[in-house]
Amino acid sequence: MTVRERIKATLQAQPRKWLVTGAAGFIGSALVEELLQLNQEVVGMDNFITGRRINLEDVRRLVGPERWGRFRFVEADLRDLEACKSLCSGVDYVLHQAALGSVPRSLDDPIATNQANVDGFVHMLLAARDGGVRRFVYAASSSTYGDEPALPKVEDRIGRPLSPYAVTKYVNELYADVFSRVYGMETMGLRYFNVFGRRQDPQGAYAAVIPRWIETLQRGEQPVINGDGTTSRDFCYVDNAVQANLLAALAERAEALNTVYNVACGRRTSLNDLFLTIRRRLGEYFPELNRIEARYGPFRKGDVLHSLADIGKAERLLGYAPEFSSDEGLKITVDWFVQAARG
Repeated sequence: MTVRERIKATLQAQPRKWLVTGAAGFIGSALVEELLQLNQEVVGMDNFITGRRINLEDVRRLVGPERWGRFRFVEADLRDLEACKSLCSGVDYVLHQAALGSVPRSLDDPIATNQANVDGFVHMLLAARDGGVRRFVYAASSSTYGDEPALPKVEDRIGRPLSPYAVTKYVNELYADVFSRVYGMETMGLRYFNVFGRRQDPQGAYAAVIPRWIETLQRGEQPVINGDGTTSRDFCYVDNAVQANLLAALAERAEALNTVYNVACGRRTSLNDLFLTIRRRLGEYFPELNRIEARYGPFRKGDVLHSLADIGKAERLLGYAPEFSSDEGLKITVDWFVQAARG
């Protein structure tokens, strides 16, 4: 039985009620989609600062009217404690994805990043505690590793944060640990490594590299590579992150609880190779794009040079097994963006 089949059997045998914060984001909407396909009852929350209504519309189309009827959406903000408490009432599991992402955004506006990622996080912890939520699974970040030079990244060895965003995500881990020890909550942190996939926003100054490059190439323009292109990342397709969230929520072993896990593929790709792969995939649709070369710009402040995850802990304690390699995920993602552009 595959990991996906095991999760499906467990959840369909005993449906639960879930709260997904950041439900209109690309990871949040993927979680909503998967849970509804598994006939779960789902509450979604988003304030649409970075989430997009079109993402939820796409989920609605994919799951159909009967499953969509099990979904309730509330437009609310993490900074509103009473709204957070109301949403946690009667919920079994919280999958907390809402945050203000992006290292550059946090450098431009550290106050807003702190308000959403720290104040909002504490509000959700309090709401989950007071609401009697069974387990609180939250999106942590590989940015927590900071200037720790060793590769691959292992959960119990981190360095100094390199951005306000990284500080907020590390503080999340500290608060979750304290709430676990002081209040007896069950919390699980998932350190995402460069998650990408369908419905990821390609627009704006803080867009992630993969959707931004796909859209730029589709316009026939040159993508910009920050630095010399040798910078590398452990790119992780969104459905792997979905699997990790559900495994964390359902984990039963005591040693698996109240800790953090790397969520990645355990393989790194340079930005130069990433560009070539995206161009090749798009070139299957538009051969003329194979002539476009990338431009190189300055290295971004706050970024690390290399990132690679050791996923052994998640494999051992959660049963995590990435279903999609980064190459397989890129093919699916490029296909999705091409079809989306065609309408």
